Formats: sequence, C-alpha cells, structure tokens
Amino acid sequence: MKKVFASLLVAVLLPFAAVAANYEEGKQYTKVSENLSKKPEVREYFSFYCPHCLRFEPFFATLKKKLPENVAFERNHVDFLRAASPEIQFLVTKALVTAQQLNVEEKVVAAIFNYIQVQRAAITEEKDVRNLFVLNGVDGEAFDKAFKSFAVNSKAKLMKKKQTELVQKRALTGVPTVVVNGKYRINVDKLDRNNFEQDYINLVNYLVALDSAS
Repeated sequence: MKKVFASLLVAVLLPFAAVAANYEEGKQYTKVSENLSKKPEVREYFSFYCPHCLRFEPFFATLKKKLPENVAFERNHVDFLRAASPEIQFLVTKALVTAQQLNVEEKVVAAIFNYIQVQRAAITEEKDVRNLFVLNGVDGEAFDKAFKSFAVNSKAKLMKKKQTELVQKRALTGVPTVVVNGKYRINVDKLDRNNFEQDYINLVNYLVALDSAS
C-alpha cells in the first residue's frame, strides 16, 4: 500500500517539478509582495492607450482559458501613461469596472480599444464613455446607475491603489504587466522567445500553484 501511495505521489509531483526546474525567482519572475491575494488571481495591468496592450488581447484571451477554474483573470487599468490626463484615464478605469459590473466586459473593452486606437478618437468626458456603452447595447439608465454606484467607485479606487503600490516599489514600470496572486510579476524578457506563449502560460500556472505546493 505504501508503495502504491508513493508511486501516486511521484506521479503528481513530477510534472510540477519538471516545470519548476525551468523557472527561477529573479529571472522569469520577481516577487513584488510578501502577501498573497485573498483568492487566486492573474491580474493584467494594462492601458487602453497602449498599442502593445491591444496586441496582447488575443493572447490573454487564450491564457484566461488555460487557467484553473478557481483562478480569476482580472484586468487592472492604469492611469500613468502620457496619452491622456490621469483624470481621463481614471474615467476609463471606471468604464472598465462598469463593464465588469454589467457583464459586458469583453464587448466594451474591445469597443474602447477600437475607439481610442483604431478610430483615434478622444475620450474627454463621461458622456463619451456613456455613448460607447449605449452603442454596444447597454441601456443608458443602467449605465448611469452602475457608473455612479458605490461598488464601481470603490473597485476603481482599489485598482488605483494596487497600481500605486506597485509603481512605488518600481515593480510596475510599463504595460502590459501580469502579477500572479498579488505576489509574483512575470518578467517577459526572460521567457523562451521560441516558445513564448506556451512558456508564459506554463509560468503563470506554475506561480498560481507555487504557494499552495510549498
């Protein structure tokens, strides 16, 4: 019986060990906090004003599908790019949170990216954001209620707080940047350039399980 149990344990741990052998703290990933997020998460820090972020959208859609069921993929919009004022960028952060609250995140994210980067249009006030939602099938009154709600304002401020904490540590200097479980940042320049997407996915899933496995 002991031999059977030992064999099963090896079978479970060997794949994890094989992946772990490929990754090293300070190389492929950096610890940016000693504290884990309350729930398992993969958080993308991005900006609608960042062309590179737009190019990464299809990959992150794939990554999201490759995560364990209990792991949330969370977008966190930042407001430190120079393409617009911090106030306007925070307005767009609220638009993202509103879309999440109304369960239209994917549709509205694509619409905002298109508006800013393809149409080269500028968001200058709340009305511009509202029009984007309405054009994508959201009732205007539902938008107004959600956009001004305590839940949306609180979550938008929390996104700002998370961003600021990482910026102050110089752990967030550009986008897109991914942080796993609030603790580990992916260092994309250290990943396998010949197998980049799969290496990225493997690393994220390794980090998701890292603390629970230790």
